Amino acid sequence: MTDQHVDREALSVLREVMEDGYPELLDTFLTDSESRLVELRKTADAKVLSEVAHSFKGSASNMGAVRLAELCQTLESEAKDKSPSEIAMLVTDISNEFADVRPVYEDERQHALAH
Repeated sequence: MTDQHVDREALSVLREVMEDGYPELLDTFLTDSESRLVELRKTADAKVLSEVAHSFKGSASNMGAVRLAELCQTLESEAKDKSPSEIAMLVTDISNEFADVRPVYEDERQHALAH
C-alpha cells in the first residue's frame, strides 16, 4: 500500500490524540464508509450524491485516506454534470479505493486493540 492511498502520518497523529478511543474511531470510519457506499450506489440524485460524497470526503480526509478523499471530492463537485454511467464509474472507483484501503484500517484497529 503506497502512501498516495493512506497518509500514515495522519494515522499516527490520530492514534496519539485519540488514545483509547482510536479503535472506536476506526470502527466508526469503517461502518460509516460502508453505509455511505450503499447510499452512493443506490441513488441517482445529483444533490444526494454530492452531499454523501461531501461527508465521505470529510471523514476520509480526517482518517488520512488521501486518494479516497480525492475521489469523493471529484464526485461531490461533478455529480450534477456527469452522465449516469460516468457517475457509476466514479462510485465504482470510490468503492474500489475503499476496498483497497480498508485492510489498512482493519489492521490499525487490530494493533490498537492489542495494545
